[in-house]
Amino acid sequence: MLDFLMHIEQWLPNLLDQYGLWIYAILFLIILAETGSVFMFFLPGDSLLIAIGALCSTTDVIHLHYMGLLLFSASVLGYIVNYYTGQVLGFKFFHEHSRFLKPAYIVKTNHYFTKHGGKTILVARFVPFVRSFAPFAAGAGHMNIFSFMLYNVVGGLIWISLLLAMGYGVGNMLGLAVDLI
Repeated sequence: MLDFLMHIEQWLPNLLDQYGLWIYAILFLIILAETGSVFMFFLPGDSLLIAIGALCSTTDVIHLHYMGLLLFSASVLGYIVNYYTGQVLGFKFFHEHSRFLKPAYIVKTNHYFTKHGGKTILVARFVPFVRSFAPFAAGAGHMNIFSFMLYNVVGGLIWISLLLAMGYGVGNMLGLAVDLI
């Protein structure tokens, strides 16, 4: 099961054949889980988005615009869930007797997100491992919610749009190459 989740982009055509329009819900949940949980960092966000874009260019069943809106919503909602999880649980993981997670680290995180939080939330979208941890750290560090939301929405829009468009372009180029052969 773990191998399937880590390489789901390879299974997209089969999933589309088996589940039809349910693919929208499946992909929504995958992007929501990857961006909304610290523990789902292993899910393939970037490669999955590129594969979805390529699949949109080769089939009439799923449409790029609908998929883009849906996955944008999942990515923004996932970051919000992860932010509030960090805000609620952040201090529970940091205590005086912890070997690695000391309360002083929360103070440092708070200062960091006050100074660099927006850039971090924006850039983290494009760094697979960091993508799952940045919103949690922003919540634990009590980053300003309005600033967080601005960079969350802008970052989600750029991330989803750019990678779906890249995949769509690659899918079209491959389709043209096949037609020429």
